Amino acid sequence: MKYFTKEVKIALMAIVAIVLLFIVINFLKGINLFTSSNTYYVKFKDINGLVVSNPVYANGYSVGIVRSIDYDYDRTDNVVVCVELDKAMSVPAGTRAELESELMGGVKMSLVLGPNPTVNLSPGDTISGGMHVGAINKLEAMIPVFESILPKLDSIMSNLNRLTADPALAQTLQNTAELTANLKETSASLNNIMKDDVPQLVNKLDHIGGNVEKLTDDLARVDVDGTMQQVNATLEGVENVTNNLTTTTDLLNTKLNSRDNTLGLFLNDRALYDNLNSTMSHADSLMIDLKARPKRYVHFSIFGKKDK
Repeated sequence: MKYFTKEVKIALMAIVAIVLLFIVINFLKGINLFTSSNTYYVKFKDINGLVVSNPVYANGYSVGIVRSIDYDYDRTDNVVVCVELDKAMSVPAGTRAELESELMGGVKMSLVLGPNPTVNLSPGDTISGGMHVGAINKLEAMIPVFESILPKLDSIMSNLNRLTADPALAQTLQNTAELTANLKETSASLNNIMKDDVPQLVNKLDHIGGNVEKLTDDLARVDVDGTMQQVNATLEGVENVTNNLTTTTDLLNTKLNSRDNTLGLFLNDRALYDNLNSTMSHADSLMIDLKARPKRYVHFSIFGKKDK
């Protein structure tokens, strides 16, 4: 036991402490020294802030960590990232790595596995990497567009403020409110009409339809041919009467224009007309003189004495 002196024990304790410290530091970094892993290399043009010990995900599950990051000084557009993946993790050919910026800062590496799971990459092979085009990246790409829109947006807001301050807009809104109220009243009236008046109208139309149908049936039972024969006979009688009236009228005109009868002579004799006219004139003069001098024609006296 003389070999385990106080100095040896202190040295052994120091070595154990260093090993434990190394294990704890790697554990805090996410490196598990007690599990086996495979090493792969990923080439990026820009790692966008990726650091050692960042986790590596596949389908959202942590399958490894970033072991080291080396800058390729021969090619300034390449950064080689060494990743350690779980030994049970198979990496299909065509797999690529994507870096995605997180909202809280930091960068997450995700493996987009290849389409053919039967052909796998060997440990030590190189995987191509790039940036994941996510919502944040799209938002960053849209920043120049937003910057160009801001002046127009300011102009739009100014015009909008001027429009909202215009009294005509308030009047238009008031008119719209009144129109809406009128439309509401109209709709209520229309609903009442549809509820009360329309059924009554439909009932009346049904009644009218029944009457029309009955009238149609009555008309169908009418002897149209017999009625038309009677109408034709009536029209023939009217035609005969018209012909007789025409004949009578022609005969009467002939008689009136002829002088071989009394009425014809009376109507066509100019001398008779003149004599009658002269007689009427004398009779008129006689009546006027009778009214003016009645004593000349009528003599009346109690004593029978005549006027001189």
